Amino acid sequence: MFFRVPEAVNIKNCLMYCTLFVRKLKTIFGSNLSRALLLVYWTIIYLRHKLNVAPIDGNGCMLMRDNAIGRIYRRYFPVQLIKTAELPPNKNYIIASFPHGILGTGICMNMAFDIGVWFKLFPQVRPKVATLDQHFFTPFLRHFIRWWGLISVSKESLMYYLNKSNDPQHPDNRDGFTSNAVAILVGGAQEALDSNPGEYILTLRKRKGFVKMAVRTGSAIVPSFSFGEVDIFQQVANPPNSKLRNFQIAVKKRTGIAPLIPLGRDIFHYPFGVVPYRRPITQVVGAPIEVVQSDEPDPAYVDELHGKVIKALEDMFEEYKAKYLKDPETKQLIIN
Repeated sequence: MFFRVPEAVNIKNCLMYCTLFVRKLKTIFGSNLSRALLLVYWTIIYLRHKLNVAPIDGNGCMLMRDNAIGRIYRRYFPVQLIKTAELPPNKNYIIASFPHGILGTGICMNMAFDIGVWFKLFPQVRPKVATLDQHFFTPFLRHFIRWWGLISVSKESLMYYLNKSNDPQHPDNRDGFTSNAVAILVGGAQEALDSNPGEYILTLRKRKGFVKMAVRTGSAIVPSFSFGEVDIFQQVANPPNSKLRNFQIAVKKRTGIAPLIPLGRDIFHYPFGVVPYRRPITQVVGAPIEVVQSDEPDPAYVDELHGKVIKALEDMFEEYKAKYLKDPETKQLIIN
C-alpha cells in the first residue's frame, strides 16, 4: 500500500520548492551582463536547432554514459535489465518502451546513463533514447542529454539513425558497433499524466507513428516493459476532468510537455520531496518483431504490427509481474 499525501499539502510543498528555485535563478542571472550572455547563448542554441544540428548529433560521451556515478544511481533503486531474446547487430531496432512513468528512469538508466550492462547483454548494438525535440534548445539541459547520447524523437532524427548502415566496414561503424537501438517512450506525456504507484495505464491504442517509422526504415520493433517504473514517484492528484488535469492537458497541447508535479522523498526526511523513492525497476526487453520495409506503409500492415506489439506487451506483463511486482494478483495492465 502506497502512502498518498493530501493534495493541499502537496501543492503547498511544491510551491515552496518552486519559490526557492526561482530565487536561486534570480541570484545567478540578476546582472545585465549575465542576461546578455544568456540571450546570446540561447540564440546560438536556437539557430543550431533550426539547422538540424543539435537534434541528430547526440553521439554521447562514454565518460558520461559509463561511470561510477551512474552505477551508484543504478544501485539506488536498483535498476535491472533483463534480456529475453537476442538482438542481432545486423539490423536496427525501435525499442517500444512502456510505461513512461514520470521520468522514464528505467529506460534512461539502461540505455543512456549507465550503459555498461546493455553492452554486456547486447554487444555491438548502440543504445539510444529518443526525447522531445524541445529539450535540444533548452539551455544547459541540451548539453547533458547530448552527452548521454539522447536524440530527438523527430521524424528527421529517427530516420537518420534507423537508416544507418549495418556494414562493419562503413565509416559510421568504426567504433565496432553495427546496429542502432532507439528507445521511444511511446505513451509520452499523456501516459506520464496517468502515472501513479501500482497503476499500469498505457497510452497505445491510437499511437501508430512508431510502427510506421519501423516500416519505413525496416527496423524491427522490440517491446520493452519497465516493471516498477510507476512506483518511484507519486504526483499531485490529477484525476481526469479535474482542474489540474485540464490545465496540464492544455499546456501539453501547446508545448508538447505536460507540467507534472512529482512527489517523492526529501534528501533528509520522508514523505515530502522530489527525490525518487528507492523502489526497484526492472526493464524486460522482449523479442524483436520483424518488419518488412516499405516507403509507403500499408495501413492494414501497420495495424497488424501494432496488434502484435500490444499482444507482446500483454503477454510480457502477465509472464513477469509475479516476479517483479508486489501483490501481482492486484495488478492489471490497462491499454488506452
